[in-house]
Amino acid sequence: MLGAVLLVSGLFATVYGTWRGYVAARSAMLPLVRDGEPTRTLIDAQRPVHERSRVRRAARQVLVAVAWLTIALYGMYLATAGVAMNA
Repeated sequence: MLGAVLLVSGLFATVYGTWRGYVAARSAMLPLVRDGEPTRTLIDAQRPVHERSRVRRAARQVLVAVAWLTIALYGMYLATAGVAMNA
């Protein structure tokens, strides 16, 4: 019974973590692709790269995506452990 619980919860964590990681990675690319507001773009161009709002937002979303993908990998581990217990 414990193996089945690990398998189901691992599969759920894998699917959900992968989906949320994809959404976060997609939203990380959005500020870097579009042009944005011209006035804000000119103001951001005067700042160093690490202080620009678009770069900071993209970096934050990349970290969120990596965290969700880590959860997905842990879900894969749980599913593997569940299969091993059932065997």
